[in-house]
Amino acid sequence: MRVMLVDLPARDGFVSKDTIAGGYGSRLVPFSRVTRLVSECKQRFHQVPSVQLAQLAAILSRHGQDVIWSRGEFSRADVAIVLSSLVDHRHEAAWSEECRRRTGARVGFVGLAASKLPQLFRSSADFIVAGEPDAAIDRLGRGETLSDLVDSPPVPDLDSLPFAQWDALEARRRARRAVPLMPRPYGGGIPVLASRGCPEFCTYCPHRILAGHRMRSVGNIVAELEALCRQFNHPYVIFRDPLFTDDRDRALALADAILTRGLSLRFECETRLDHLDTPLLDALQRAGLRAISFGVESVSPQTLRRVGRRPTPEAHQRAIVDHCRRRAIVTAGFYVLGFLQDDWASIAATIEYAIALGSSFAQFKLLTPYPGTPLWKQLAPRIYEQNWEKFDGFTPTFDHPSLSPRELRFLLGAAYTRFYVRPSLLSTWARLPARSVRFVVQWADGRIAARHARDELSQMSRTVTC
Repeated sequence: MRVMLVDLPARDGFVSKDTIAGGYGSRLVPFSRVTRLVSECKQRFHQVPSVQLAQLAAILSRHGQDVIWSRGEFSRADVAIVLSSLVDHRHEAAWSEECRRRTGARVGFVGLAASKLPQLFRSSADFIVAGEPDAAIDRLGRGETLSDLVDSPPVPDLDSLPFAQWDALEARRRARRAVPLMPRPYGGGIPVLASRGCPEFCTYCPHRILAGHRMRSVGNIVAELEALCRQFNHPYVIFRDPLFTDDRDRALALADAILTRGLSLRFECETRLDHLDTPLLDALQRAGLRAISFGVESVSPQTLRRVGRRPTPEAHQRAIVDHCRRRAIVTAGFYVLGFLQDDWASIAATIEYAIALGSSFAQFKLLTPYPGTPLWKQLAPRIYEQNWEKFDGFTPTFDHPSLSPRELRFLLGAAYTRFYVRPSLLSTWARLPARSVRFVVQWADGRIAARHARDELSQMSRTVTC
């Protein structure tokens, strides 16, 4: 049997289809000069191949099936498996119908969107996998014909799964060219899942709605890293876990194993700042850590508690980010604008804090109620958007009690502009220590901030200030 694994590119903007661990996908369609630049950078550094499909490729190959990859090309195959998303579901469904017409292949959908909203794909699919797809695709690999809605229970022991299988040509196409001040090479890196699910309880996050939290053993992870080092020269690994350092001892053991085995690699991870300390950071950095992303979400501890997120003390956040800067570890903070408790002033305070924290990068999104999350149930009476492709993280979708859709969109654009268009960001990237230079940078920041304020007044008759 020949199986085609399909990860369709977006029709417009930058689309990120998250992994098994949990997302409906996000789409950034530029709406300002700064977001256009951000989108361009994401296209070049964040187009990461799907670890979910690579895992399925390994399962199918284990059963002797012939596996090919597609980015939208129509090839002869018996079965096509399409990675679904909420933000591009129409495109994916249309491709499926055309694939069936042209090739006669049976088409199935996997992913969180297909699991939670199968009605979006039912008329275009021969089967839809509900749940983590490994068990169902294992049945397919054994020769079973899948039809309709296929229940696929989560794998309790992640060590029992084969390592993700990367097509050599596809992976090598993702260039390894280093870019100054950027941790990732041009073209992205190779994703690895050291765990699935999330142990936290944030009401707005879809990471934990498909299955519970499970972790692979250190030995199993290191064995996969060794395999990657044999396949690729000095690979750049992207750990896709939402909380990579949840178990401190496990993280230390992994760093020690990488060093003990002499693996030549660099990696990045995502975690919570309160799950980091300076000795742990130093150990990970020696093992190859080059970048960390983390959620700050809001500057208000009260707002975070209302959505089930444990706040991290501001002093600890600053200490960790400062230590990362000293160790040349790039940092990226994530922020959510538009919580129910938010107003103009609270969002302005969050933007101001994002700048003051001094991370290398920042990502701002609007609060989005995703199907299956507790937030979805809470906000159901307020949700007015009926187009699922608008649930992209950058578009207002519900009636906010204090801010209009236009104000939310404006504040989102202002967050990107104020964070990225300022001289101090360049000094952060270059790690300039001299007091005289910092004085000049602060002066230049003030001039640029005044320019931003004038632009904001011309658009909204109001500035983004506290």
